[in-house]
Amino acid sequence: MQHDLEVEEEGRRGQLQAHLDTVLVGGTEKRPIEIVAWRPTWAEDFERQHAVISRALGARASRIEHVGSTAVPDLAAKPIIDILVAVADPEEEEVYEPSLTEAGYLIRVREPGHRMFRTPQRDVHLHIWAHGSEDERRHLLFRDFLRRSEADRQLYEITKRRLARRDWSDMNFYADAKNGVIAEIMARAEAWAAKEGWKLP
Repeated sequence: MQHDLEVEEEGRRGQLQAHLDTVLVGGTEKRPIEIVAWRPTWAEDFERQHAVISRALGARASRIEHVGSTAVPDLAAKPIIDILVAVADPEEEEVYEPSLTEAGYLIRVREPGHRMFRTPQRDVHLHIWAHGSEDERRHLLFRDFLRRSEADRQLYEITKRRLARRDWSDMNFYADAKNGVIAEIMARAEAWAAKEGWKLP
């Protein structure tokens, strides 16, 4: 049984590596995964980035939101600010990429329906999603639910700290390893959204 699980995990890693080879700009990067206590300054960091992005894109960005763990008070996180930017069509890079590049963000990921840019310091990840898409909804629901559920914040933090101790050839493998607990939390988030009538803000 253990051997079968190891083979299955190896297969998943191989599939993910093949995917990364096609979507990462610059290839995989081995970086340490650092999980730190939540910092109130992360909200201020986001506001500064919001101003830069808003100036760069104007009305082309229908939404600019702080997402990910740094957007959830009392949740430990990697010290990287995740930002969701909604545009009409992420595939139309010519509409937004030149402006973001001029503002100092560098393209890192190109995959169907999603682009990711980052700062040269690698302390900001800017995710481009389609306005009104399920990806936009999912990221905002996950954030809003974690802000309200202490038990799920604790579960997510414990999982992240445990996984961060492992050796990863790229941060995306660490992110992929969180998918199981994220799915578990999202199931509760969807139930909460249905009960409370949560809608996209």
